Amino acid sequence: MKKNELNKNVILNEDAVKNIHCDEITAVINSNDSPKAMMNKLDDYHGSDIAEVISTFSVLNRRKFYRVCSLEMLAEIFEYLDEKQAGEYLREMDIHKASELISELDTDTAVNILSETDKDRRSLIIDAVAPDVRSELKLIASFDEEEIGSRMTTNCIIIDEDMTVKQAMNALVSQARKNDNISTLFVVDENKVFSGAIDLKDLITADSEVELESITATSFPYVYANEQTANCIEKLKDYSEYIIPVLDDSNRLLGVITAQNIIEASDDEMGEDYAKLGGLSAEEDLNEPVLQSVKKRLPWLLVLLGLGMVVSTVVGAFEKVVAQLTLIVAFQSLILDMAGNVGTQSLAVTIRVLTDGGLTAKQKFRLVSKEMRVGLLNGTLIGVLSFIAVGLYIFFFKGKGLVYSFAMSGCIGISLILAIIVSSAVGTLTPLFFKKIKIDPAVASGPMITTLNDLVAVVAYYGTSWIFLLNVLKLG
Repeated sequence: MKKNELNKNVILNEDAVKNIHCDEITAVINSNDSPKAMMNKLDDYHGSDIAEVISTFSVLNRRKFYRVCSLEMLAEIFEYLDEKQAGEYLREMDIHKASELISELDTDTAVNILSETDKDRRSLIIDAVAPDVRSELKLIASFDEEEIGSRMTTNCIIIDEDMTVKQAMNALVSQARKNDNISTLFVVDENKVFSGAIDLKDLITADSEVELESITATSFPYVYANEQTANCIEKLKDYSEYIIPVLDDSNRLLGVITAQNIIEASDDEMGEDYAKLGGLSAEEDLNEPVLQSVKKRLPWLLVLLGLGMVVSTVVGAFEKVVAQLTLIVAFQSLILDMAGNVGTQSLAVTIRVLTDGGLTAKQKFRLVSKEMRVGLLNGTLIGVLSFIAVGLYIFFFKGKGLVYSFAMSGCIGISLILAIIVSSAVGTLTPLFFKKIKIDPAVASGPMITTLNDLVAVVAYYGTSWIFLLNVLKLG
């Protein structure tokens, strides 16, 4: 069996299994079994499978499901739901059940789900949870959504630095009843100031009377809660730790960031950057009102309309060239596309460098210089290939003379070299300029560079054609 056929069959089998699970879970909820019997049957399914199925239930069946399902299973299912979807389901529960579920969830997940409910209901749910849970929820909710503290969880093991190994083991057993992130233990002093971390294996294998200091890693990585998520992601990804502590400005341990939190943060940042490169102020989704999407996109489109009119005016200035050399219009898109592609590549490199930290004037010069040198080499190679390929194409398929064919392809090759070099510079300088004037380069640069590179390509192509083909070779 061919590899693509095998992959297709695997996908079909996975879909078939999901459909079977969907039918089976639905049948359980629609049955007249006792709640305990239903729960025993649902225990056989993964939380992810159930999360996919409950969206197909009616509101009445979902409410029946909430009553039947244990809190532990319900919390597991809610971890796999989209936040907006989870918020909708939370609104369907009574306050008592909703508060119990919120108490069972990791605090960061609970805060995100609560943010999707209306203010009055959110207040009722928070008031109904235990005081310690309430304080944790308020702590995480106190951070701006762009700060790493908004993504942390308090699900971790914390022990005092003056404990013995035996005492630390007892503390671990006690806290493990409520916290399942036990692979790494975090050590604090009497003021809750972070001292270091202990690997669970090191604690288990240490002699019972050994001081914790001897097995504590004091160089363990950490982040501050008010740091911007975007600035922390690269730092967090550099470490292979499953869990990293989050501190306040006084170096007290507030909570932790898990590998799952890091992955979600990275995905969110990539999604935001992708939206910004399209000229959007934020990501859109299917539920966003049409007018709100229009408001996000229209300002940049109006700016780009003005620049587009400038490009059209420049093309109009070369009307004589187009009238005498009609064949050159056929290759206009080749120049425009290559200039746009090169500019986008340089933009991506520059944005990536800018996210890693501030650049000195010398480093900025080196970046622009390097991108232009790369553009020169790429432009020369592409220009030579185009000179040969386009020349042969015009000669054999358009029936033009050899001199005419390769004169025109030579003009295209030179235009490509010029357009690629300048586009490399534009793709690098534009985000640097926006960064200098305190405008987010990711938001402003993408659409702007596309239009600027069109202008560069048009001037390079038609300007070269006018000078080289009409005035020097007199081919018109």
